[in-house]
Parts: sequence; C-alpha cells; structure tokens
Amino acid sequence: FIFASSNKVFVKISISNHLIYLLSTNPNGGWYHESRPPKEVCGSNMDPISQGTVGALAAQASSQDRNIAKITLVGCLAGLAPDLDVLIQSHEDPILFLEYHRQFSHSLIFIPFGSFLVALAVSPFFKGSISFKALYLASFMGYATHGLLDACTSYGTQLFWPFSTDRVSWNNISIVDPLFTIPILFLVLSALKTKKKLLSFIAVGWSLLYLTLGVIQYQRALSAAVKLADSRGHSALRITLKPSFGNLILWKAIYQNDNYYYVDAIRAGYSSYWCSGTIVEKFQYNLHTPLLDIKSQQGKDIERFRWFSQDYIGFDTESNLITDIRYSMLPNEVSPMWGLGVDHKKRVDEHASWWASRELNRRQLQDFKNMITGETCSML
Repeated sequence: FIFASSNKVFVKISISNHLIYLLSTNPNGGWYHESRPPKEVCGSNMDPISQGTVGALAAQASSQDRNIAKITLVGCLAGLAPDLDVLIQSHEDPILFLEYHRQFSHSLIFIPFGSFLVALAVSPFFKGSISFKALYLASFMGYATHGLLDACTSYGTQLFWPFSTDRVSWNNISIVDPLFTIPILFLVLSALKTKKKLLSFIAVGWSLLYLTLGVIQYQRALSAAVKLADSRGHSALRITLKPSFGNLILWKAIYQNDNYYYVDAIRAGYSSYWCSGTIVEKFQYNLHTPLLDIKSQQGKDIERFRWFSQDYIGFDTESNLITDIRYSMLPNEVSPMWGLGVDHKKRVDEHASWWASRELNRRQLQDFKNMITGETCSML
C-alpha cells in the first residue's frame, strides 16, 4: 500500500492488517523504515500475498493467451483457493481445523479437481473473452503452486493425501519472506504493464534461485546444529530446523537428547554462529498430566496434536498447556504460540481447549534484530 501525507511518502507492506514493513521519507532527508513479524501469520500459512503472487506468475509464464491480465488474475485466485479449507471448523471440536488444513485441498492428487472448480467458478466472468481451456490451464498452474510452496515451509503439508497423512515440510523458506515475494510481485506487475514475457521468466528464475538458496542455508544450519549438539556431548535423536521470520540467515534449531528438546538459534553463513537458547522437557503423560485419562477425548486430542506437531510437543507448567515447540516469536525461545489446554476434571467425552497467542513485545523485537546482526551470538 503506497500513500502520501504532507511532505512524506509511505510504502507499507502488511498482511491481515499487521505491519510487516514500513518505509517512509524522512523530513530531514533519507528514509526511515520499521519492520516486524505479523502477529497472526507467523508460524501458520505461507502468507496469501506470496501464494497469490506465485500462482499468478505460474499462470502468466505458461500462458499463450493474449488476455494476459485476465490469465494472471485467474492464476492468482487459483493460487489462493486451496486455503479455503480453513472454513472447515467446529465449535464442538476446536482442533478439527488442524486435521483438515493443508490436507486434501493441498494434495497433489487434488490439483486437477481443485483447479477445475476454480475455472468453473470464474468462467461466467470471462465468458466470451477467454476459452474454458485457457482458463483451466491458468487455474491449474496457479493451483499447483500452492501445496508445493506450502511444503517449502515448516508447518507441514499433506502432499500425498489420501495415500499418506505424513506432513511434508522441506523447511527452506519462512512463512513470510518479503525478499522472496516482493521481487516476484514487481516482475509480474511489470510484465503485465510492458507485455514482455521475459520478465515473467526472470521472476521464475528468481523464485527458483531463492528456494535453492534456502536449501543451501538449511544445510549450513543443519551442519551447525549437529556441531552444537556434539559440542555438548549429546546424541541428537533427531534435528529440525526452520528459518525465522522474513529471512534465510537466522534459523531455529531443535534437537532431542534423551527426554529433552534443545532449542537454539543458528545464524547461518560462510561462518556459523550460535545464539544461546532454552531447554524443554518432552511431554509425558505420567509426568505432566498424571490425572488425565489417556483414553478420554482429551487424550485422543493430545495424540491428534502430537501428529500435527510432528511429535515436537512440550508442556508449559505456568499455563498448563501442551505446546508445539516448533514455533515461537523468537527462534531461540520455547514460548508457545499455540497449544492444548487440558483439564482432568472434564467429562471423558469433552475436548481439550485450543489456545493461541502471538504477541511480540519491544524487547523481543530488539532481541530478534540482535540475533540477525549476530550481536548476541557466538561463533561455532
């Protein structure tokens, strides 16, 4: 969003009304900028701007139709469409959405059907100007990018549903990354204005290059995390890494040693740095919820949550929450962003409660900046 006020010009990038990046002219000369993670989107979906932009790019680059603007719009809509699965919710079962989000609508086998539904829905608006075949191709290309792009994040996507319920997560890009999205958006819009297909192909090249860089950075962070575990004399049973908000430099590293998870931030590059983190005990029924009936509905909900969290669950004693330790506002913290509230006094047929909080205070923002710059990290 670009707007002007008196002697200033502002460029604001936001998702769901939460500020991601603000750039404005300074009356004294130069530019002032402020950035912070959006409270509601960190750690959940790939942001809709990225999904729509990549969907538009796929349709634009593959289309031979002269109505390039309309084709691009269809690709954008198709790129957004799979996330309509968020409408599958239940008041009685507060975690039902965990099972259905990024499920059938995101699977590879559903792409032909999902893209057909999108093409069918938009066809009345383009009747006479674009053939249904061209609409379907644009929709197919846009829709196909969604699940694959989501799988590049750490949330997990059921790409192979219904043959497998495993949540695929390649962990090579952040949930929100302006450095990935903004150049693609600029090139897509420029291609529309100039009608030069070359710009579309450049955007495709940038997207592939950035995702490949994410894989390289992941390997660097993984090597550093293994080295960190070895330095502590730990035998890491498994290691998971995910990029922090909006960058491929700072990574959250989680590894398990015995019944504990070790959470640290890794600043990956030619030289790797370690930002001291925290330790959390792995959730255990007998230790953390000894009075809870495992066979109750709450016990079943915990197992559903364990599957969703890929078994990275801990217990927050202060709030009595079973938490997903993969996600926190800072990469070296365990402070939960969401979790299950359990109560052994509930009836056996009652569900556990869902809790979520994504507040980011000024101290955390400063800590995040310090880790990005390496000021609070030590070389490995």
